[in-house]
Amino acid sequence: MTPTPEALSNWLPEAVVFDCDGTLMDTERHWQDARNRAFRQFGLMPPPGFAERAKGVHYVDCGRLMAEETHKPELAADLTAALLGHFLSLVAEAPLTMPGAPEFVRLLSGRLPLAVASNCPLEVVEESLRRAGLRRHFSHIVVPTEPPEKPDAPQRVEDGERSEVVRPKPWPDVYAMAARLCGVRPEAALAVEDSLTGIESAWRAGLRVLGVGPLPDGDNTGHADAWVMALDRQEVLGWVQGWLSASSPGAGRDRERHDPL
Repeated sequence: MTPTPEALSNWLPEAVVFDCDGTLMDTERHWQDARNRAFRQFGLMPPPGFAERAKGVHYVDCGRLMAEETHKPELAADLTAALLGHFLSLVAEAPLTMPGAPEFVRLLSGRLPLAVASNCPLEVVEESLRRAGLRRHFSHIVVPTEPPEKPDAPQRVEDGERSEVVRPKPWPDVYAMAARLCGVRPEAALAVEDSLTGIESAWRAGLRVLGVGPLPDGDNTGHADAWVMALDRQEVLGWVQGWLSASSPGAGRDRERHDPL
C-alpha cells in the first residue's frame, strides 16, 4: 500500500530540501533525449530498460554506464561529455517545471529554509532554476563533486574554511550538508524526491522523505515516508497548509524518528 501524507501528519519539518530533476524541473525528458542523442552520436543503441536504470544517476556515472552497457568502455569520457553537452542545450531551449512545483515552493518560501540537493552539476541546477523563476527561493544548493573512480576515496569541496566530503546520491552527503546549511538537524528536515536513488540518499542522511511522481518499479516506494503523484495534489497542499498555520514553530512537532514506511 502506498504511504500517504497522513503518515507525516503528526510531524512538522523545520526545513525542506528538494531534488531538482524530476521534482522541481521536468528535466528527465531532457536527460532521456540527451542520452539518446549521445548514443546516436557514437552509433550506439540504448540497451533495453536503460532509461529506468539511469534515472537519478549522476551524469558522470551515467556516461560510464552507457559505455559499459554498450560494451564500449573506452568511450566513457566521450559519452559523458556528449551527454552533458546535449542536456545543457536542451535545458536552455525549454526549461520546464513539474506540476505544482512552483506553487509548492512559493508556498514555503520565506516560511522555512529551503535548499536543493541534486546530482546535477551546479551550473545546470542554477540555470534551470533561474530560467524557471525559482532560484531566489533557495538559500542553498548542494551538488556533489565529480564522482571519484573509487567511491571509498571521495573528493572534497570547500565549504567556508572546512573541507567537506560530498559524494553523489545514493550517498547521503548532499542531503546531510543541505540540512546542516539550513541550520537544522537532518531528522527535522523533509526531503522531496522522485527517484529511488535520491530517496535512499535522503533516508541515509536521516531526513523524512516525500516521494513524488509515478511509482517506480510497480509499487516500490523505497524508504519514502509518504508518496504523492504530484505536488499540486490537494492532500499535499492541505497537509502543508496545516503545518504552516501551526501557532508556533515548535507546535506539534514529533521529534521521534519513525521507521520508514
